Amino acid sequence: MVKFDLHTHHDRCGHASGVIEHYIEAAIEADLTAIGISDHSPYFGREEDQYQPGIAMAKSAFAGYVEEVLALKEKYRDRIEVLLGVESDYFSEHLELYREVYAKYPFDYIIGSVHQIRGVSIFNRNRWKKLDTSLHKDEKIHYYEQIRDSANTGLFQVLGHIDAMKGYYPAFSDIAGAEEAIDDALRAVAANDIAIEINTSGSTKDVGGWYPSDAILERALHFGVDVTFGSDAHVPARVGEDWEKVQARLREIGFSRWCFYRQKEKVVVPL
Repeated sequence: MVKFDLHTHHDRCGHASGVIEHYIEAAIEADLTAIGISDHSPYFGREEDQYQPGIAMAKSAFAGYVEEVLALKEKYRDRIEVLLGVESDYFSEHLELYREVYAKYPFDYIIGSVHQIRGVSIFNRNRWKKLDTSLHKDEKIHYYEQIRDSANTGLFQVLGHIDAMKGYYPAFSDIAGAEEAIDDALRAVAANDIAIEINTSGSTKDVGGWYPSDAILERALHFGVDVTFGSDAHVPARVGEDWEKVQARLREIGFSRWCFYRQKEKVVVPL
């Protein structure tokens, strides 16, 4: 059985525990076939070396991050496949800069994640406390428009946690009127032959469970969207968390395959 986890972090980002090797060792312990290292990329669109130390790594740390993953890929080659990834923010105004930076490195895949809407973190609870309920639908639509646009960039192989706005605001899922925007985002994923991840880190937030919801996964299947797995582990103990449960649920929904990436090529794995 091919068992993989494409979404893991480590101490460089400032809000995860443990060094990269700890996550690889945890993956071996969890009987994974492949482990992807995908820490938060620096904010390349900012002048500061490390704009937000508790959120993303410094620009000066990025080359060393890549070098370390490549060295560990070689070190562990006989025990597990180590994949070089990165979780990248999607900022439309800085897209070409990010594209230029990433082109310098031999990434197996890049996860594109929308972490901010209108300059505010998607995990910020105050967004909803201060926002009139009449504007909730527009906020949700705008979020999915950003996800659609990120799919169309050609930069990302995987889109991260596509309904993570519900993390600290579970009622996000019940905001009606954004269905077409969600479908448009899923159509873009399918058209660009990339994947969305089933991300199990919702278990660490108020919403519980994982991203995206079953309802979105059913729509993804309808549109022919490929899926992958990511624990989004920020501690080594979470590597591969709920992998078998996700596999079983995907089968129940009707999926017959999922995938991971090697040298930006999709590797399809039967469910």
